[in-house]
Amino acid sequence: MSDDPFRGVLVPALTPFRSDLSPDADAFVTHCRWLLDRGADGLAVFGTTSEANSIGLDERLELLEHLIECGISPSMLMPGTGTSALTDTVRLTTHAVEKGCAGVLMLPPFYYKAVDDDGLFASYSEVIQRVGSDSLRIYLYHIPPVSKVPLSLELIGRLLKEYEGTIVGLKDSSGDWHNTEAVLKAYPNLATFCGSEVFLLNTLRAGGAGSITATANVNIVPIRRVYERWQEKDADELQKKITAVRKAFERYTTIPAMKAIIAQHYDSPQWRTVRPPLQALHPSDTQLLLDSLTQLGFEM
Repeated sequence: MSDDPFRGVLVPALTPFRSDLSPDADAFVTHCRWLLDRGADGLAVFGTTSEANSIGLDERLELLEHLIECGISPSMLMPGTGTSALTDTVRLTTHAVEKGCAGVLMLPPFYYKAVDDDGLFASYSEVIQRVGSDSLRIYLYHIPPVSKVPLSLELIGRLLKEYEGTIVGLKDSSGDWHNTEAVLKAYPNLATFCGSEVFLLNTLRAGGAGSITATANVNIVPIRRVYERWQEKDADELQKKITAVRKAFERYTTIPAMKAIIAQHYDSPQWRTVRPPLQALHPSDTQLLLDSLTQLGFEM
């Protein structure tokens, strides 16, 4: 794995499914290539947006191998490997290291709630020790609105001290700018990414690494433009535009909403498919979303 942490705009790539709900590996490769061709700085596959926790362990292993076999460089990949089961996390992480992925995005074990920092530290420690590779690079994944298992500032510091060079970054999907700002101030050498482009400009101005954001699946070029031009005079106006697009998608369940728009882009109705418990966006809502995006001047 790379010694240089990721920076820029990474995309938690959506996972396409066939009508029988099996992953469509070739459509996945096509979308990942499209994202990289449009300027994505990396692909955080098998995250929340990828429906990773609705995808089986073997399916995730096979999809990652298929991406690499089809020419997606592992240097551009940050697969999500955190699960509720220690052995599954170790297996996914070891596989990513062996395949040469530049890093992994690791959720805490999220089934048991109200666990303390000692328990979470023990979990991350056990994974690191069992993987046993100097090449391992971990990006912590803080998403308490979904996981209900937050990563405290104290825990982050403890992990950084114990596993310097292994814990290299963090994705903050708390939706709380004050938390992201606190992480950036406390640990300026940690590659910290905001989990929504709404906070991209603030993150960059505070010394952050960039954003790992769902709606980069459909709006990568304008989001990447903010990253490129954050020190220019038009940065605030560019930020307003990408925030407006994000808010348009957030009026609906975001994953089905993005898949509905991508289905239009690829002229592939199958792209609308999500795995239960998620449900495809209703056609009437799809039209409303399209209308609002048209008013914003949106195009993929």
